[in-house]
Amino acid sequence: MDFKLLSEILEMIMIISFGVSWPISILRSLRARSAKGKSLLFMFFICLGYFCGITAKTIKGDINLAYYFYYLNVTMVMIDIALYFRNRKLDREAEAEKENK
Repeated sequence: MDFKLLSEILEMIMIISFGVSWPISILRSLRARSAKGKSLLFMFFICLGYFCGITAKTIKGDINLAYYFYYLNVTMVMIDIALYFRNRKLDREAEAEKENK
């Protein structure tokens, strides 16, 4: 058995599994229009993990399909972070409007 190939396949499965969750999270952020229940710190640590994975693969010269999925995933997390800030602003506006009534 080729363990390098197996390792790459398992890494791809892991990245795709995580990657499936981000579009769902982005859709929920868009629909909810609220930052409640979101953790900015969590999303930053996820980004850090992806950047470390990208850096490790770059240093090793191990550029395969998984490498590009790291970029796709980190892009989706950054979109979710941007939505967090948009939704936090909407939360503040809703609170201010509620207080003015």
